[in-house]
Amino acid sequence: MKSIWSVGLMTGTVLDGNIDVALIRTDGKNVQEFGPYTLAPYEDEVNQLLAQALAEARVWNFDGPEPEIFAKAEAMLTDAQSEAVQALVKEAGMRMDDIGAVGFHGQSVLHRAPAVGQRGQTRQLGDGARMHRSLGIPVIYDFRSADVNAGGQGAPLSAIYHAALLRGIGAEGDVAILNLGGVANISWTDGADQLIAFDTGPANAPTNDFMKARGLGAMDVDGALALSGEVDQNRLAELLAHAYLRAPFPKSLDRFDFGPEMANGLTNANGAATLAAFTAGAVGKGLDLLPKRPKRLIVCGGGRKNPAMMKALAEHTACVVDFAEQYGWRGDAVEAECFALLAVRTMNDLPISFPTTTGVAKPMSGGLIAK
Repeated sequence: MKSIWSVGLMTGTVLDGNIDVALIRTDGKNVQEFGPYTLAPYEDEVNQLLAQALAEARVWNFDGPEPEIFAKAEAMLTDAQSEAVQALVKEAGMRMDDIGAVGFHGQSVLHRAPAVGQRGQTRQLGDGARMHRSLGIPVIYDFRSADVNAGGQGAPLSAIYHAALLRGIGAEGDVAILNLGGVANISWTDGADQLIAFDTGPANAPTNDFMKARGLGAMDVDGALALSGEVDQNRLAELLAHAYLRAPFPKSLDRFDFGPEMANGLTNANGAATLAAFTAGAVGKGLDLLPKRPKRLIVCGGGRKNPAMMKALAEHTACVVDFAEQYGWRGDAVEAECFALLAVRTMNDLPISFPTTTGVAKPMSGGLIAK
């Protein structure tokens, strides 16, 4: 299968104001070369619009016509991300016709996992046809809807890319990849026929919302507040008894399924410490569900920059906890790189979701192609 240059785009649910943009050369199975990666900041107007869209999405809750703000936000974020693609390609010393695909995840505004007798629902803002008209190259988008419509969770979709990374370093079976975004998800493979992925619980979203709600800033920078506090062990035990943590995979979460109210009644420092410990404890519960408990976690995503969260992971998982960078990976770029690879897989009709990652009945491709 021919390798092509593919750009991946990702904007997380924590709304950090940036677009993750990564360029890789891939055949959809392995990565032959890593190109440049950047964080492209949104303009303030786009940030504010996306925050409002998320708020209105929660009120809408898949009931009735979509909020009018979705169309405006979709157009603005699509244009901003199109510009980010053009800038990265120029930085790489390439032209747009050197690029074979763009994997455009869009902005998740609402995700509902399937329940007994009820299919899941998911909504990402992103106009792939509009981006294609702007860039003039194939754009693959709406990666999750086909999986959800087939009865799957629609998330996580990162497993097949994580498996490629693990294969590249010969670290399968005893090693798992943990992504700490708004939600935490884990990927594990035995290197043969087993590939498992699921959301373990919350990651950065509750802490960020907690900080904002208490007027302490947008996030717990360097985990300083959490490190200054003490974990409320009684509260932590209550949180770790949540039914989701015991549920078998496949399973997925919306970024609002676990919120800052988990720390209600606690001091600022103790609340931050307890939320970080809960993220780690939930990961530990998730590892117990795997066929073989890994001995090492390789951590990517923004949460790896929170020392309190990383320290808690070592305590609650009994694993060696490594940074993605220790393996030559770019911890901030992994999700964007993932969608670059998924775009190529979609173009070649290769599966991107599997029974043990999203719960679909059989491996299936996904994503729409605008070309």
